[in-house]
Amino acid sequence: MMRVFVTGVKGQLGYDVMNELEKRGLTGIGVDIDEMDITDAAACRKVISEAKPDAVIHCAAYTAVDAAEDNVDLCRRVNADGTRNIAQVCHDLDIKMMYISTDYVFDGQGTRPWEPDDERHPLNVYGQTKYEGELAVEELVKKFFTVRIAWVFGVNGKNFIKTMLRLGKERGAVSVVDDQVGSPTYTYDLARLLVDMIQTDKYGRYHATNEGLCSWYEFACEIFKKAGMDQVSVTPVTSEQFPAKAKRPSNSRMSKEKLTEAGFEHLPSWQDALERYLRTIGE
Repeated sequence: MMRVFVTGVKGQLGYDVMNELEKRGLTGIGVDIDEMDITDAAACRKVISEAKPDAVIHCAAYTAVDAAEDNVDLCRRVNADGTRNIAQVCHDLDIKMMYISTDYVFDGQGTRPWEPDDERHPLNVYGQTKYEGELAVEELVKKFFTVRIAWVFGVNGKNFIKTMLRLGKERGAVSVVDDQVGSPTYTYDLARLLVDMIQTDKYGRYHATNEGLCSWYEFACEIFKKAGMDQVSVTPVTSEQFPAKAKRPSNSRMSKEKLTEAGFEHLPSWQDALERYLRTIGE
């Protein structure tokens, strides 16, 4: 029976990956910072070696995009050095490693969908450190999957949907940027794909999001519609009108042709995912 070591199990994705492994009758060994600090190379070596896994799915990350601009060292320690620590152990044990990365490794220019092997030019600290993590994995691990995801939401943890529902109830009105386009990703759907993938040897870089495109504004409108909160007023604004500390890519369209070529099923539409998610959280 396959043994899969999962980092970041208190986060949205790690939580769903552990549930999915259990559903399939695979052994999931889950850790978060209390069990293993990924910035501590010796701890990574000890904990992973003792777990004797066949593969590692590395979901742990520093994901506070705006805060990262002020906490560069911490963000780098977690996303780049922490990933390198894990990659080194996977290299030494000769096991598979799956690294969860992000659309933020790209500069977000233009309108064509990003291909997995496109050049990477991150716009912010978070994207840069995730890119450095990708480089560490590619350099050290022979059997690696890099899976880039975007606009993530899950049951466990904070996300855009929960924020919108809260603000809608509190204020009855929200302003949301409409000049950034991408695809939302439901961690429940994503976890199923990742567990499919990790059982194969179809290594390389992939993009995985739910199907379909929207702007954050369109996403917000659909959230309120599906939650029966049509009374909430949603105003579209530009990124300039809604300045954030970290620069965001305006084009997060991601090509998923490689999933098709490798024989993996695409995720359902984001609208379908949103509907199921709202039912799950009781909205």
